[in-house]
Amino acid sequence: MRHALALACLILGAAAHSQEFQLGVHYSELPIPVETSAPEGAVEVVEVFSYACIHCYNFEPLVRAWEERQPEDVAFRRVPAVFNPVWELLGQAYYTARALDVLDTVHMPIFEAIHVHRMDIRDTELLGRIFGRYADTPEEEFSRVFGSFGVVSSTRQARAQGQAYRISGVPTLVVAGKYRIEVDKAGSLERMLEVVDFLVEQERAAATTAD
Repeated sequence: MRHALALACLILGAAAHSQEFQLGVHYSELPIPVETSAPEGAVEVVEVFSYACIHCYNFEPLVRAWEERQPEDVAFRRVPAVFNPVWELLGQAYYTARALDVLDTVHMPIFEAIHVHRMDIRDTELLGRIFGRYADTPEEEFSRVFGSFGVVSSTRQARAQGQAYRISGVPTLVVAGKYRIEVDKAGSLERMLEVVDFLVEQERAAATTAD
């Protein structure tokens, strides 16, 4: 009985949004689903972003607040967009921060360096200074990790993922490797996250029905 009630709530919740968020209007379906890295039973949500993007900078507080509210069955991760050499450089900075376990320390300072302090980051020197100032990362260690096989490979994989998601702009959100949400379709940055919640709920309902 309890299982039936839970299923009914999920279905009703999805139905409540069904007229509000429509496929082809508020979000798109990928022609070829992309394999996710989420644990079994979890719904993956990917944000494709770039430190160079002002909209991604403005989106960051909203995404962080949204992420903090998510239960364990939502697996959130970021993928840097790699559209050109400068964005590739910034993508490597993201994976360098992850490899050094200082992402929480340098993530916003990189955004702020570009969009608040108007720094034109086109080489590793300025990035190294940011890592040194905010994470006490020695210049030699930053350079070594930045150019490491793991970081370079992750950045190449990010480029391939962006192509698989058919990304044309950022920020873009991808749910369950199947649905792409862009601000022009959703209507606003806030609305993008509402569409994500709807699609996550839809995936939960589908999984429960399959069980």
